[in-house]
Amino acid sequence: MPKKTIPLTDVQVRNAKNTSAKELKIFDGDGLYLRIDRNGNKGWRFKYRFDGKEKRMSFGTYPEISLLDARNYRTEARSLVAKGIDPLKVRENKNQQIKSTQLNTFKKIAIEWYDNQTDLADTTKKLHMRRFDKDIFPAIGHIPITELTPNFVLVNVLRPMEHRGVGEMTARVKSIISQVFRYGVACGYTEHDITTSLAGSLKKVVRGHRAAITEPAELAKLLRSIDDYDGHKVVKHALQLAPLLFVRPGELRAMKWDEIDFENSEWRYYITKTKTEHIVPLGSQTIEILKSIRPLTVSSEFVFPSIRSVARPISDNTLNAALRRMGYTKEEVTVHGFRATARTLLDEVLHERVEHIEHQLAHSVKDPLGRAYNRTKHLPERHKMMQLWADYLDGLKSGAKVIPIRVNIKGE
Repeated sequence: MPKKTIPLTDVQVRNAKNTSAKELKIFDGDGLYLRIDRNGNKGWRFKYRFDGKEKRMSFGTYPEISLLDARNYRTEARSLVAKGIDPLKVRENKNQQIKSTQLNTFKKIAIEWYDNQTDLADTTKKLHMRRFDKDIFPAIGHIPITELTPNFVLVNVLRPMEHRGVGEMTARVKSIISQVFRYGVACGYTEHDITTSLAGSLKKVVRGHRAAITEPAELAKLLRSIDDYDGHKVVKHALQLAPLLFVRPGELRAMKWDEIDFENSEWRYYITKTKTEHIVPLGSQTIEILKSIRPLTVSSEFVFPSIRSVARPISDNTLNAALRRMGYTKEEVTVHGFRATARTLLDEVLHERVEHIEHQLAHSVKDPLGRAYNRTKHLPERHKMMQLWADYLDGLKSGAKVIPIRVNIKGE
């Protein structure tokens, strides 16, 4: 009959010493023993059999792991063995999960999300990366995504931005972080988007309208100033087209030669903001401007290439900077403001139908049945409207008092 092991006491464990040249094993029972090496270092070991083989696993060192802790680990391990589960395999899987979690930092997941955003405009992606590098990565990029908390993001990313007075940018950064978390949830990196708990935590941002001129007399002065602009010709022609086309500034800057159909007087391009193709009818004045600039920039795919490189369009600040050079402040006019100018005057002065204007602005417009208008809806009418608008602007510049006569379309 095998000798029964007498359980250890805390005093025995504390006072145990190894005076031999070999390691010493002092057993507590049920496979648990205290191992003392030749240097006097103590550690807990558990011996068990699994699939007919003898195995050992470490429970840590003493005194960091007490006798009671070691016994609890032994109970858990024996329970797993009784269920046909190898405790060493369980530990290996757990360590692998911990290692994987540590590798899945917020920055790693964010870069993965960023690389998958193939439908975003290049300018938008550059802005996202700028916000990552400036405000997000330095604060939370190194932290595993599963360890981030709403409060940590608020205190270390969003509050410092609010204190800098960039409230609107702060809201955008919160949105970017949310998109990364939602991507992480979809890919199994984390369980939920923690930014949902930040609702109401940021100061409300009061967004003002982008400055725009809607008085015909003031608009006439601006148009003449643009024609007299003595800066770079590429910038001048872009400014001339801005009020004629009233598209978003980023879309104007990214205009490409292969998108322009001179035969049908149309510019067709894909809007990343709404994920739709948009058609802009081109009046004769617009065609004339495009033809005059073509010899200058035809070597580039862009109608308005950067002065520094034909491989990219002019920067997002170029046109507004030109308006400042002309003496207009940002409180008076912005390039984006030409959209409000056109919306107002086409409606109030030229009495165009609102749905035609809204559709040309690439806004979401629905018919009485709630269906969204397709990209070619009212295209003949919009062709006439865009020519009427170009003629009106010409009349303003020349000082004409007569408003162009709106041509009625059959069925109106």
